[in-house]
Amino acid sequence: MPPSAGHAEIRIVAATPEAARAVAQVIRRSFAGAEQRSYPVPEGGTRLHLTVDTASAAEPALSWLATSRPPSRTGAHVDEV
Repeated sequence: MPPSAGHAEIRIVAATPEAARAVAQVIRRSFAGAEQRSYPVPEGGTRLHLTVDTASAAEPALSWLATSRPPSRTGAHVDEV
């Protein structure tokens, strides 16, 4: 199920929980609201899911969102669950 309008889901896969949290912290500086869920990766490591509010983006994220183009491919990556 896709996130509600104005929100985006972000998945971070890292070798350690600390690395995933460091990346999530940077994302939280640019976007408001962050529902966070963490899962172990079967092959080792951590997968962190964040839901962010793109309508409350800070600069420079807001500028990037306004000028970005839709991806040429849509759908899940082959390795996503």
